[in-house]
Amino acid sequence: MSVTRTAEAGSPAAADPRRWWGLVVIALAQLMVVLDATIVNIALPSAQSDLGMSDANRQWVITAYTLAFGGLLLLGGRIADLVGRKRTFIIGLIGFAAASALGGAATGPGMLFGARALQGAFAAVLAPSALSLLTTTFTDPKERGKAFGIYGALAGSGSAIGFIVGGLLTEYLNWRWCLYVNIPIAIAAVFGAFALLHDRPGHTGARLDVPGVLLGCGGLVAIVYGFSEAQPRGWGDPLVLTLLAVGAVLLAAFVWWQARAPMPLLPLHIVKDRNRAGCFLTMGLATIGMFGLFLFMTYYLQVVLGYSPVKTGLAFLPLTAAIITGSTQISARLMNRVPPRTLMVPGMILAAGGMLLLTRMTVDSSYTSEILPALLLMGLGMGLTFMPVFATATAGVAPQDSGVTSATVNTSQQVGGSIGTALLNTIATSSSATYIAAHLHDPAQRALVAKEGVVHGYTVAIWCAAGIMLLAGLIAGLMVTARAPRHGAPAEAPVPEPVA
Repeated sequence: MSVTRTAEAGSPAAADPRRWWGLVVIALAQLMVVLDATIVNIALPSAQSDLGMSDANRQWVITAYTLAFGGLLLLGGRIADLVGRKRTFIIGLIGFAAASALGGAATGPGMLFGARALQGAFAAVLAPSALSLLTTTFTDPKERGKAFGIYGALAGSGSAIGFIVGGLLTEYLNWRWCLYVNIPIAIAAVFGAFALLHDRPGHTGARLDVPGVLLGCGGLVAIVYGFSEAQPRGWGDPLVLTLLAVGAVLLAAFVWWQARAPMPLLPLHIVKDRNRAGCFLTMGLATIGMFGLFLFMTYYLQVVLGYSPVKTGLAFLPLTAAIITGSTQISARLMNRVPPRTLMVPGMILAAGGMLLLTRMTVDSSYTSEILPALLLMGLGMGLTFMPVFATATAGVAPQDSGVTSATVNTSQQVGGSIGTALLNTIATSSSATYIAAHLHDPAQRALVAKEGVVHGYTVAIWCAAGIMLLAGLIAGLMVTARAPRHGAPAEAPVPEPVA
């Protein structure tokens, strides 16, 4: 019996008792993709020392992954629609495992950077097919809410889980296992996909929109690369300004071409829909703040407070638990009873409140009384937000567009995270330098002032992140006007949506 079935002619999909095991397979793949964006962060100092990376080049261990992932997601979504979701899902798993093995065996910085870029490319193929398989597997709104609650929890907490796993592997094995760990996960997911997931063949008569691929992916890569280079070079650097300008021009040309292309990479009716556009923007802005938090708290706990890699990873555990609670115990229970924005807006307000608490941290803050409450608020807020964003953005999509819609959700998340890391880190670095220059009057106090300057830079950047979270809540409140789904209604429309 097929696990993946869509509603036909308005009738509900037949229930398959194995569909929840299929969710386990999809969740494994999603967890692997999301946690790999951060699992190597804690291991980065060890990898840098082992492979002889310079301070200027070490960022590419992170950036190579996020650039490839964010820049190629739209292409991956369209490939899932054309080739078939299950086939694309399996190809993505195998490729991701192979790239992980290559990175773990790296003998130099270039080999590791290339492997991380390959991981990002295969993640861009894997993530959209995973989400679209979930969308078409669970069509009953009640079951769909539970399934998206689990998926949203993984999407939101996977990054934090990456810090925990990365700390354990780095301290008790070595940094290479932060990459090797993907191999057994991928193998288990491949066997599960062959046994449990089924899908209709792809649309063999269609063709890829090659100009759209070049314009859209090129624009995203240029913008993300520009934000990344703003950290060491400064915002006024000619290369940074050129990259941002080129990216904006390419994306404008992408939109122009999509309105005229016979088989567009991103059909504009997907983003013209008010609710989806609101979800995409909310997701992108939310992850700008979240990824910035992970970066700052990792360095704050290890460098300022002197935590070990394992202790740092465990310090993120309450955040992970709060995200899972917000997604599975609150959002999943309320999604079919209330409009999505009544979850998203309070979620973003809670997350911003957690950020504001962190602006009070100092060089000797107490984790229990000052850091922990902020992480719990942040986690609950993100948990409330992620699940309704995923569910609302992919609801009512025609089957032939489910892959590209799923890719757009993931693109907003990944590009938001890439921009957040570069943007907020640049703010933190420049604020720290200004603080140190203004307060370093006694050379004997250099170490203390430098540490205070680092923390000051973090708090300034976190203020900005809190403002971005509040902006995300405002956008969700104004743009996401969808109502709660009717009980028993199919989650996937049998016909394409009209152009808004």
